[in-house]
Amino acid sequence: MNTLKHIDSHMSSLVSELQTLIQQPSVSAKNEGIEECAQLVKKILEKSGIKSEILRLKNVAPLVYGEVKSKKNPNKTLMFYNHYDVQPVEPFDLWDDPPFSGKIKGNKIFGRGSSDDKGELITRIKAVEASLKTTGDVPCNVKFVIEGEEETGSAHIDTYLKKYQKKFSCDGVIWEFGYVDSQNRPIIGLGMKGLLYVELSVKESIRDAHSSLAVLIKNPAWRLIEAVQTLRNSDGKILIKDWYKETTPLSKQDLEIISKEPFDEQSFKKEFGVKSFVGNLNGLNAKKALVGDATCNIAGFISGYTGDGAKTVLPGTALVKIDFRLVPKMDPKKQVLRLKKHLKSKGFGDVSIKIYHGEAAARTNPTDPFVSKVKEAADQSFGKSIINVSNAGTGPMHSFVNVLHAPCISIGSTYMFARIHSPNEFTRIDLLKKTTKCIYLIMEKFGKD
Repeated sequence: MNTLKHIDSHMSSLVSELQTLIQQPSVSAKNEGIEECAQLVKKILEKSGIKSEILRLKNVAPLVYGEVKSKKNPNKTLMFYNHYDVQPVEPFDLWDDPPFSGKIKGNKIFGRGSSDDKGELITRIKAVEASLKTTGDVPCNVKFVIEGEEETGSAHIDTYLKKYQKKFSCDGVIWEFGYVDSQNRPIIGLGMKGLLYVELSVKESIRDAHSSLAVLIKNPAWRLIEAVQTLRNSDGKILIKDWYKETTPLSKQDLEIISKEPFDEQSFKKEFGVKSFVGNLNGLNAKKALVGDATCNIAGFISGYTGDGAKTVLPGTALVKIDFRLVPKMDPKKQVLRLKKHLKSKGFGDVSIKIYHGEAAARTNPTDPFVSKVKEAADQSFGKSIINVSNAGTGPMHSFVNVLHAPCISIGSTYMFARIHSPNEFTRIDLLKKTTKCIYLIMEKFGKD
């Protein structure tokens, strides 16, 4: 039996093991089930014929490492980067079934992590297993780096990469996920935006007060609103001095790829229930923004009374959480300094700033030979695929490019409306099958050099 047919005939095993993974909670934000899930991933790797071990740093989520050496091509190494941690499941009451059930309904498997990222991980494992079962070998060396902190910002992946740089050395990295669009075409991502996550806060008084005192006591919520309003305009352009200083425009080749990339505006708007985009963007400009625009987003604003009904209260404190998406050449450390300088210059030196996370952007050159191999494999498995210059989201891709000096490409099985990070997250079994085949074909084509 050839490898692709083996994948077809062993889908029940893939589904069953994915259910087992989903049923093991692994919420990094709460340190829930992290150690148990790392051990489970190691067990699944070993059962599939992949030699594995757990690597550790002090007081950090363990990293699961797997490796298979190729007999026929020991000079080429492909890495699979994934994560076993998942987002918190709240709000519970919006789930139709228990969030860690792994329940199957028709072509879908539901549960937290079903797509992000346990579904993706299982396609990589099963592709390697299928190759070992049918040929006794893999087309190139394979390495797995599976972390447990991705959903909280991958704070220690850089440290792991530097500590185990030699062990992790490779010639190319297949990223932890990849979207599949509404027409079942996989989107091959060549990059990711960076991220700067901050918390701004104002403390005005030692406690909440009766709102009648608003004539005398300043309201910290108003103070914070005024500060936040200086950060961007209504079209989304960031107003902080020199924010865009180091950035370069999209290249001619980038623009060519972006122009060919389909984007169904009406379906997108319908899915999210929105009538128009920021700055009334549409057509090519909307696509360019997803790939190449920086953002300043309010992720949460907390002050005063937010419960049901009315309470006439003057809050003592106000807090806002903001995430900035960064584009290539924006250094998170420099951007923090610019943010601080901006607030001070605008008269908001009293606003406290807490930095949660900073991650630079990364992109793989579209002309890299690795890109064409992934594209060939995706076209063969799915029928057609789409190249995307950069994903609008963020991951620690810059760390891999910077430390391992290897090109990174994202491709996978995540249906673009799979509700990742939301209640009722699901994965599609048909896409899991196609992706597993695609991953095997990538290994095969990668190993032919």
